[in-house]
Amino acid sequence: QVQLVESGGGLVQAGGSLRLSCVASGSIFSINAMGWYRQAPGKQRELVAHITSGGSTNYADSVKGRFTISRDNAKNTVYLQMNSLKPEDTAVYYCNADIRLSTRWGPYEYWGQGTQVTVSS
Repeated sequence: QVQLVESGGGLVQAGGSLRLSCVASGSIFSINAMGWYRQAPGKQRELVAHITSGGSTNYADSVKGRFTISRDNAKNTVYLQMNSLKPEDTAVYYCNADIRLSTRWGPYEYWGQGTQVTVSS
């Protein structure tokens, strides 16, 4: 069984910063890409940032220059540093990972339970 557990969400004023973390645990052989998505009320879930196992990254245009995704492969952890937060960044943020359970099983897509980020104006 594999679990992704996010932490670091909360309430922050506009212009502030938060750092999200997501730890993958369980019967993991290897992790390919990892990413962060978000879903605001009444909106579809959207990609925020994505990082490959080799460290290549891409970002949604709305967060470029403000958010930074990184990962610690030894800890099976992905981070999202969010700076210069805006009220429109308010959403539930979800961690996503493509995980191999063995050389023959996977990769499979896993999701975390989500963490709320609220940015007040």
